[in-house]
Amino acid sequence: MDTVRWIIATAPEIFLLSAIALGTILGRVKVRGFSFGTTACTLIVAVLIGQLGSFTFPSVLRVVLFSLFVFTIGYRSGPEFFASLSMRTLAQVALALVLGGTGLAIVLIFAFAFGLDPGTASGLAAGALTQSSVIGTASSALNQLGLPKAALEQQEANIAAGYAVTYVLGYILTLIYVPLFAPKLMGINLKEEAKKLEIELSGGKPPKAENLHYRKFQARAYRVAAAAGRTVRAIEDEIGSRTVIERIVRQGADIEPHPDTVLEAGDDIVIAGRTAAIVAARPVIGTEIDADEILKAIPGNVIDVLVDSRKLHGRSLQEVADRVGDNARGVFLRTLTRMGREVPLSPDTRLYVGDVMTLVGSTRNIERAAAQVGQILRSGDRTDIAFLATGIAAGLLAGLVSFRVGGIALTLGGGGGALIAGLVCGWLRSRRPTMGALPPAAQQTLSDFGLGGFIAAVGLGNGHAAWVAIQAHGVLLVGMGLVVTLVPLIVATLFAYHVLRMNPVITCGALAGAMTVDAAVTGCCDVAESQTPVLGVAVPYAVGNVVLTVLGPIIVALTYTG
Repeated sequence: MDTVRWIIATAPEIFLLSAIALGTILGRVKVRGFSFGTTACTLIVAVLIGQLGSFTFPSVLRVVLFSLFVFTIGYRSGPEFFASLSMRTLAQVALALVLGGTGLAIVLIFAFAFGLDPGTASGLAAGALTQSSVIGTASSALNQLGLPKAALEQQEANIAAGYAVTYVLGYILTLIYVPLFAPKLMGINLKEEAKKLEIELSGGKPPKAENLHYRKFQARAYRVAAAAGRTVRAIEDEIGSRTVIERIVRQGADIEPHPDTVLEAGDDIVIAGRTAAIVAARPVIGTEIDADEILKAIPGNVIDVLVDSRKLHGRSLQEVADRVGDNARGVFLRTLTRMGREVPLSPDTRLYVGDVMTLVGSTRNIERAAAQVGQILRSGDRTDIAFLATGIAAGLLAGLVSFRVGGIALTLGGGGGALIAGLVCGWLRSRRPTMGALPPAAQQTLSDFGLGGFIAAVGLGNGHAAWVAIQAHGVLLVGMGLVVTLVPLIVATLFAYHVLRMNPVITCGALAGAMTVDAAVTGCCDVAESQTPVLGVAVPYAVGNVVLTVLGPIIVALTYTG
C-alpha cells in the first residue's frame, strides 16, 4: 500500500487514465444487448479506486476537460438547435421543454421536501434525467459560490453520489418505458402505427424498399438511333426515374448536354441513373455500345453531405427536390442518416439540419447539388484549433458573468458558458463552412475523452466522501430517481399525444431524443420493426441536450441557502 500511496501522491494522472480505460471497457460490455454505458462505469470505477487514497487534481484540469466535452455538445447541436426554432418543428421543441421543465420541478420539490443540498439535487437531476453534463455545469456553479474548500469538496462528492446511484436506473427505465410503455399509455400498437406512417409517407402506397434506395446506380453508353431529332430533356423525361444524359460525343468531339440540346443519329451518349431504368432505355435511344473510354470520363462518386441550410429544415424530400430544381439533375439520394441511424426514405420524409445525405452521381453534379443543401464531409479536414480554443475561452469568460433575480444569484458557470459558445460556434460553422472545422471523428474524441477525464477526476477526487454519501442516502436516492425519470416521461407522452397531437411513432422517437438516450431509439425501431421512430429524434435531441445541461446552475441557484 505504501507503493500505491506514493504513486497516488507522485503521479495521480496514472489512475485517472486507468479509470477512463477500465470504465470504457466495462461500459462496452453488453449483457443480453444491454450495457451500463461508459460514463456510469467510469464514475463507479473512479469512486472505487478513490478508496485507495487521497487524490488531488488541479482545478484547471477538470475545467478544461469538461469544457472540451460540453463545447463539443454545443458545436454538434448548434446548427440543429437554432434551426429548430421554427414553426415547422415547434411541437417537438415543446415536448423537449415540457420534459425538461417537469424534471426540474420534481427535483426542486424533492430538494425542498427532503432538504437536499445543491450537490445531491444536481446529481439526482444528472442521473435520473440521464444528462451527464449537469455534473459539470452544477460543479462550475458551485465553484462560484465562494464555499470553503471542505464544503465545496463535499458538494462535489454529493453530485457524484447522486449521479452514480440514479444514472443506471434512469437509463434502464428510459430504455424500457419509451418503446414498451409509452405506446400503451397512448393506446396504440407501435408496430401497426409504424406501418401506417410508412404508408402515409409513401403517398398512400406500401413502401417498396427497392424504390427508396439508389444503390444500383451506374452509367451506360448508347449510340443514338431512335432518339435522333429529340432533345436531351425529352429523352430524360421519357426514360424517367430521374435518369440523366451525362455526355454526348459527336464525331469525336464533346457536346455539352444541355436540356435543349438536340441529339443526332450516330451520337454516342452516356446516360446515368438507376440500373433498371437505363437498361430499359434501349428502345428509346438506340443500341448499347461498348465504350469504355467515354464511360471512364464520367467520374461517378458517393459523397456524404451534411445538411446545414435552415431554409430546408423540416421540409419534405419532395419540397427539397423542388427547391433545388435543376441543381439536383443527375444526383440520387442513396441514404439519409440522422443521429447515426438510417432514416426511411419517401417523398414526404422530413429533412432536418444535421442530417447526413449520401448522394450518388457524377462528382460535378453532386458538388453542384451539395452547394444547395449543405457542406460536403471530407475526411481530410483538420481541426481548427485556434477556432476551438477561442470559442472555449469566450465561453468560460461568459460563464463568469452573474446577475441577481430577486435574491437569487444566477450564473451560467464555465460549463454553461462553454455550451453556449459551442452552440454559437457550431452555428457559425454551418453558415461559413470555410472556418472552424471540427470533423466528426475529432468531435467524438474530444467529447469522449473530455467527459471521461472529468468524470474520472470527480470520482477519484471525491471517492471516499461519495461512497459515504451513497451508503447514507442510496435508498432514498433510488426512490427519488425513479420518480424524476418516469414522471417527466409520462407527462411529456400525454402532452405530445393529447395536446400537441403528434404522431405516436414520432412521439416515441422524440421522447428518446429529449432524454438523449440513443439506445431507446434503437429499442423503438426494434419494437416497431421500422426505422420511422428515428424521424422524431433530431430536434428533441438537440433541444434536450441544451435544456437539460443548463439545469445544473438553475438547481444550484434555487437550492443554495447560503
